[in-house]
Amino acid sequence: MTVTIDHIHTAREALKGQVVRTPMLHAPKLSELTGAEIWVKYENMQVTNSFKDRGAFIRLSKLTDSQKQKGVIAMSAGNHAQAVAYHAKRLGIPATIVMPQFTPFTKVERTQAHGAEVVLSGETLDDARSTVEEVIETRGLTLVHPYDDEDVIAGQGTIALEMLEEAPDLEALVIPIGGGGILAGNAISSRSVNPNIELIGVEAELYPSMYNLVRGKEMKCGGTTLADGIAVKSAGVKTSAIIKELADDIRLVSEAQIEGAVNAYFSHQKTSAEGAGASPLAAVMADRDHFAGRKVGLILCGGNIDPRIMASVIYRELERDQRIVNIRVTIDDRPGVLAAIATIIGETGANILEVAHSRMFLDVSAKGAELDFMVETRGPDHLSMLAEKLEDAGFRVRVLDSPGGQATPNTKRPSS
Repeated sequence: MTVTIDHIHTAREALKGQVVRTPMLHAPKLSELTGAEIWVKYENMQVTNSFKDRGAFIRLSKLTDSQKQKGVIAMSAGNHAQAVAYHAKRLGIPATIVMPQFTPFTKVERTQAHGAEVVLSGETLDDARSTVEEVIETRGLTLVHPYDDEDVIAGQGTIALEMLEEAPDLEALVIPIGGGGILAGNAISSRSVNPNIELIGVEAELYPSMYNLVRGKEMKCGGTTLADGIAVKSAGVKTSAIIKELADDIRLVSEAQIEGAVNAYFSHQKTSAEGAGASPLAAVMADRDHFAGRKVGLILCGGNIDPRIMASVIYRELERDQRIVNIRVTIDDRPGVLAAIATIIGETGANILEVAHSRMFLDVSAKGAELDFMVETRGPDHLSMLAEKLEDAGFRVRVLDSPGGQATPNTKRPSS
């Protein structure tokens, strides 16, 4: 391996006073949720809210005076961009960041706020790669690669050293994989401390690039994922060699599992986790039997999630738990019916959020109508009780947007 534990120890000394030594805390509520003893390393508390600060600083600190004077270039749509821009400004190094044209404006604005020149090019990061090569050739800038670089790998590997100092008896580390830098670095450092610790990498199901490389698979990479920080189509060459040698397994997690983990961090730990940062928790939640009763360390690698996306995730999880439910009630279209239904809903302790009234559905008689209610409940049992009360009053009730995705009648009692 080109990166050794000595490199990581050297990086750790260099990082003192330059990045945050983030807290690692026991998470009793997540432990109860998963059946494991969960410890979380909060890398979302770095200045740029991601672990990328570590590797970016180490790479920049190793530049020659000539390279510092000419400046650096990086290709990123998010966390790496902000980390390079932030530390380059601190070190007085000009930075150019190439980002896809449709990168959210907030990410562009944050990167520019750190003093970097932002170049928007291409629809994807792969499209932007040619622009990076052109700029390097014409301006002589030094590339700061997001993961396939020895200094970056060494910087990221300092995380596990801190974790195992605070909890030396960890039995497993679960770490996200994009290009592989964070898993590769921390595989080296954790194995040096505890050769028997289990190392599990996690990728988004839509982007199984390292999974393919390590397991010899040819699963397709692509699609819209909440875990955009690890949505990498081409795994690193240097990182994959380390991961093949040291990692025990690679798990894939679905979009629904990632959403559930983002919501769990928010609900139980009161912290923001972007999709990539939540993926290790998603993997543990998806396989309780494997992790049950074991002491497990999770790296919450970043918290840069758009507030609108966070709100959507929380709302969708409330729907999955049937705490926000859409129900359709078929009625005779006459005065007073809406008030009667609203009274029943209120008496059961549910809360009406929205109402829509339609007379134009063809499966309803010309003298009838359908009312769609968005209702807040305490969960499935409360919903069933509400539906039963409405049906006892003579109304036909269907639950819309159920976890199965269908409009279904009340399951505890036949529709009238």
